[in-house]
Amino acid sequence: MSNITITFPDQSTRSFPSGVSTMEIAENIGPRLAKAAVATRINNELADLSLSIDTDAEIEIITDDSDAGHEVLLHSTAHLMAQAVKALFPDAKVTIGPAIENRFYYDFDIEGTFSDEDLEKIEAKMRELSESDNTVNRLE
Repeated sequence: MSNITITFPDQSTRSFPSGVSTMEIAENIGPRLAKAAVATRINNELADLSLSIDTDAEIEIITDDSDAGHEVLLHSTAHLMAQAVKALFPDAKVTIGPAIENRFYYDFDIEGTFSDEDLEKIEAKMRELSESDNTVNRLE
């Protein structure tokens, strides 16, 4: 297996085996970085931490304490909410749901409205889903 050169934002470089993921790079740098990592930019393109890198690349590991990391978390949480709603209310139609500023939302087409009890169930389902071993992958 050949090696590739990874260039970091400070212009430092390191060599890794071809096919390495950004998560593996973060783990190689340190456990704290790996724990805080939520996404990556590879050659200025937002990508999943699990994406394999096969050629020399510039990467930025996006952490949960950055503005970009916050946007990733809001966006992912919006999708998590939609997944929870669909699991609990299979007939619900998901319409639009962007992350905006410091919050997120989704519009749902359902019969009636969600009750306070429904919202508690949705929150509990979101918690259950977030604690599961499901993998989340970004789709283009």
